[in-house]
Amino acid sequence: MQQETFGIGIVGCGTISDTHAKAIRQSEAGVLLAACSRDKSRVDNFCSRHGGVPYSDYDSFLAHDGLDVVVICTPSGTHLEMGLAAADQGKHLIVEKPIEITLERGRQLVEYCNRAGVQLAVIYQNRFIPDVQQMKQALDLGEIGRAFMVDGAVKWFRDQEYYDRGGWRGTLDLDGGGAVINQSIHTIDLMVWMCGDVESLHAYTGTYTHANVEGEDNAVVSMKFADGSLGLFRASTSMVPPQERTIEIHGTEGTARLSGDRFSIIREDDAENSSAGSSGSGAASPLSGMSGDHHAMQYRSILESFRSGTVPELSGEESLRSLAVVEAIYQSSRLRQRIDVPKRIYS
Repeated sequence: MQQETFGIGIVGCGTISDTHAKAIRQSEAGVLLAACSRDKSRVDNFCSRHGGVPYSDYDSFLAHDGLDVVVICTPSGTHLEMGLAAADQGKHLIVEKPIEITLERGRQLVEYCNRAGVQLAVIYQNRFIPDVQQMKQALDLGEIGRAFMVDGAVKWFRDQEYYDRGGWRGTLDLDGGGAVINQSIHTIDLMVWMCGDVESLHAYTGTYTHANVEGEDNAVVSMKFADGSLGLFRASTSMVPPQERTIEIHGTEGTARLSGDRFSIIREDDAENSSAGSSGSGAASPLSGMSGDHHAMQYRSILESFRSGTVPELSGEESLRSLAVVEAIYQSSRLRQRIDVPKRIYS
């Protein structure tokens, strides 16, 4: 008999945890049973808003009766250790992006979950935005002809307090970098999903407007995709004023454009065929423009995969594709040379 509902616990009660709690409630297939944070006042406050039993000890949290799934919302560089401990206890995993801060650590988590026989999914809720799915379908149907150039940009703003308040944001050990791996990996994931894997790239990164930040707050990347298409990607947390995330895919018969959450096709006569999606800028603050609906859509998809025993659309393996691009960006900037993105990301 298939499992109807899943007992879910969240570890990490920072900014994004509220969105996960709401998505679990909206999913109708999960029940929030518990939450865990080293900060007792934070987890108590979280559970007073969303329900569940508060824990400040992770082992005790994992032993909570009826817990089937652990949602990891801790800083990115802790996902491996948190995930290994949960998999050891037979818990399925839902991990906030990125899966980890390096390909090697991400692979370790994927392999361990496979050996333990537990499912692993990674949150990339932007794939579930209705207009994004329409854009993917339009590309797959060849509505703009053969794509030859891709332009992606995340020109957002984060103030100094954003980095100072979190403590881990912009650090190499816990965030893995800055604007690229944190804010922009969602857009890199969409570019790879829509256009295929990146074959090689050349990147420049720098920190221009924030103090005491180890990671970058700006990056410019030239890319060559595996199908021969050329690409340009820009990432920033310095832009005044902040702008909507954009992806433009130029083809022989038109351009597919995503502006915020809104998809349109621009033809030769400049007639723009747009859907009625919301703009969803997400540009000025961490949760700006984030309703939680797209998280809920992904949760429904994930929990259905867990129920049926099928591989989630955003599996651990799939999440490594965008992380491979991020890692290559950092390597290219550090070495000041073109970098080939690994063809075999996971084996």
